[in-house]
Amino acid sequence: MTPTLSTKTVRKVTAEEIATYRDVVRSGLSQSDGNASPLHAFVLASPVIDESVGLIGAATADGSPLGRVHLSQEIHVQRAIRADEPVTVALDVVGTRKSLKGVQVAMKVALLGEDGSQFAELITGAMLVGAVTPDTFGQLPPHPGKGSTAEPTIVAQSIARDTVTKYAHASGDLNPIHLDDNAARDAGFGNGVIAHGMSVLAVVTEEVIDRYAGGDASRIKSVGARFSSAVLPDTPLEIVLQEDTEDLLAESSIGTAFVRFSCKTQTGPALKSGWVELGE
Repeated sequence: MTPTLSTKTVRKVTAEEIATYRDVVRSGLSQSDGNASPLHAFVLASPVIDESVGLIGAATADGSPLGRVHLSQEIHVQRAIRADEPVTVALDVVGTRKSLKGVQVAMKVALLGEDGSQFAELITGAMLVGAVTPDTFGQLPPHPGKGSTAEPTIVAQSIARDTVTKYAHASGDLNPIHLDDNAARDAGFGNGVIAHGMSVLAVVTEEVIDRYAGGDASRIKSVGARFSSAVLPDTPLEIVLQEDTEDLLAESSIGTAFVRFSCKTQTGPALKSGWVELGE
């Protein structure tokens, strides 16, 4: 019998937390427009996403700790998070799939405002490395990212070591692999501390906001990408941005456009099949 795996809780964030996160992900860029980052929806939901591992009863054969790898992330927003608003975070595990590496899991999270209306949805894919349970059930939703033939804009970026630390505290993701070199090496990252995958996605999103949305974060309607490999602090990032006018005509309503993107380091891709959807 397929289990129904869901949880719900109420959370809120302060104006200071919203501003701090936005300032961190805009390191090296001009002052923000004052709106919350569209990625703050993930920051709000991430503790509930973390709890989902316990929900599904994932475990290794010998009882050793699970490894977890963030595979993909989509964020769809109708409006930005508001300071001090009670937000209901409702999570459903929609599918799992066993593989040689462990168990892949897909989760959908709805964020509901104080009036009960949904203002954001997140779709998260993760691999629970070494897991032997649970059995496969449900379906893993497809990732809608695709390539583009549009003329590319190449942007150079990097994430400094102290920004990695600041991001950890601003996002609440205090996993030692982002803070302690020895812990990172013990986890298999031989060069030490790695940047958060979501911080790399946030950097790309802010570049899109500045270059294609006139600096207005409220124009971002959705963001998505697949995570490919770890990024070391202070490593040069090559971000490829392509404004997809074909989508504007073929897939989207008037006043909406897509910016497709990828991001790589000297050793290979960090983000792929990425997109940012822009509205008026």
